[in-house]
Amino acid sequence: MGFLRDLVNAIFTGPTLGPVLIFTISVGGVLALLRWYRVLTRPKVAGAALVAAVVAFALSLGDHNFRLIVAKPDNVPIVMLFFLVGFFTWLALRQAALNDERIEQGKPPREAEESEKSLTWPDLVYIEFLSTVFVTAALLLWSILLKAPLEPPSNPTETPNPSKAPWYFLGLQEMLVYYDPWMAGVVLPSMIIVGLIAVPFIDPNSKGSGYYTLKERKFSIGMFLFGFVSLWCTMIILGTFLRGPNWNFFGPFQRWDPHLLFPLVNVDLSEYVWVHWLGVGKPNSILLREMPGFLAVIAYVVLVPPLFAKRLIPVDIAAKIRGSGLPKALGEVLAAPFAAKAFFAEMYQRLGFVRYNVLMLLVLSMMSLPIKMVLRWTINLKYIVSIPEYFFNI
Repeated sequence: MGFLRDLVNAIFTGPTLGPVLIFTISVGGVLALLRWYRVLTRPKVAGAALVAAVVAFALSLGDHNFRLIVAKPDNVPIVMLFFLVGFFTWLALRQAALNDERIEQGKPPREAEESEKSLTWPDLVYIEFLSTVFVTAALLLWSILLKAPLEPPSNPTETPNPSKAPWYFLGLQEMLVYYDPWMAGVVLPSMIIVGLIAVPFIDPNSKGSGYYTLKERKFSIGMFLFGFVSLWCTMIILGTFLRGPNWNFFGPFQRWDPHLLFPLVNVDLSEYVWVHWLGVGKPNSILLREMPGFLAVIAYVVLVPPLFAKRLIPVDIAAKIRGSGLPKALGEVLAAPFAAKAFFAEMYQRLGFVRYNVLMLLVLSMMSLPIKMVLRWTINLKYIVSIPEYFFNI
């Protein structure tokens, strides 16, 4: 056990391997659920995964450093979040799997056969009353067992290290590592709200309305799971359990040593291009200096949507790769880009020019976050466009 603990700490200590591994596992888990949801949501398979998670968590509690982190009153909701998100994701996808199997057999969804009506009084009011009693009792028990995480009066000469926001804001605090405050605190949250409002108007597909399904709404559900589970929940977990003093990454069984420092040199794209690659100094002109970043942003926002919208490949390359005799897993990986290309081309035909481009703007904005995260973790790239003279950084 000591060797395994040291190995885990070695993997997660430092700014590169640990966060990349967690993000990869998170994205891979969502993709696996979308691809094999009918198998992975079976009660025996899901039950085995739950038992394995509970056993691993129980064994980890034997470590003093791990117990100090997860048992902290502020962090208890995150531990509950980990299991609750997994349970409700399984529950929704399990019902979707059952409905998709019924639809393939020519049967209506399970919800269509539920003709029993419930009255507001007494059925709904009675359930709401019981829920109120249960939640009140749970909060009372919580307040007795867990002390309120109150700290001494604030001292302007002494800043806590690390200084963390409440758990429900840790995702935003983690975003501040990769973006300027105006982007992480204003632009991206506003786009999330606008995107949620715009989704019903962007996607006219009426299938899946009023019943659980994944086969008929795979893109919408997949984007939601990626944004919520792979991005938001992962950032909360990173900020809660792995971010320690000096906002460094620590292993889950490692003591948070405030004297442990990692000498990182965050470099902007303009410095990579002009200094490291071309071997010249940065130009004095702001426009010329940041031209590589502007070109990268314009190419990402302006060129990617039409590139995916046009069916430049006349044959179904994805189907040919899958049937080429390669191992199934390898064939799926190689065919994925071509299948995505064909999918977005079909979506452009279905949605039209305006709705397609609005959707792609929202998708690309969301995808910019994991791109910035991976670039920061791997090559220490700080900003694509950096104009500190005017407080404009992307």
